[in-house]
Amino acid sequence: METETATRWLTDAEQCAWRTHLEVNKLLAYQLEKDLQPFGLTMNDYEILVNLSESEELRMRMSDLASATLQSKSRLSHQITRMENAQLVRREHCESDRRGLFAVLTEHGLETMRRVAPHHVSSVRKHFMDLLTPESLTELEKSLKPIADHLRGQRGRP
Repeated sequence: METETATRWLTDAEQCAWRTHLEVNKLLAYQLEKDLQPFGLTMNDYEILVNLSESEELRMRMSDLASATLQSKSRLSHQITRMENAQLVRREHCESDRRGLFAVLTEHGLETMRRVAPHHVSSVRKHFMDLLTPESLTELEKSLKPIADHLRGQRGRP
């Protein structure tokens, strides 16, 4: 016989914090995406450009890029195809692994990154950083780190 455990419902304070977190997350993602639209980029595009621009030789294995951006390999493949059409990235075969592919930042992709990054950082400042005091920013990071660590540990688990 299965033991039934009582549901630990959220307190009013927990419910308020949870719903505020969800609202801020959605509104901030919406605003940052909106601020990238004039450049013809999505947040997914920008995240891929950032990962590639910060990687050695401006390239990453597709599987590593999928993991870094929390996308399925299939979804990333479609995303990279779209970005290839915009000449932001290209695929290259891996010499040491015939099945492996690299996503490589093109010169146009690097120039796009250099042009867009200052605008994106300004958007992050305007809609997030500048609304927090240095103390609350420290406290926010301190509060979110255990959650991030926990969720990172859950990746790949059933």
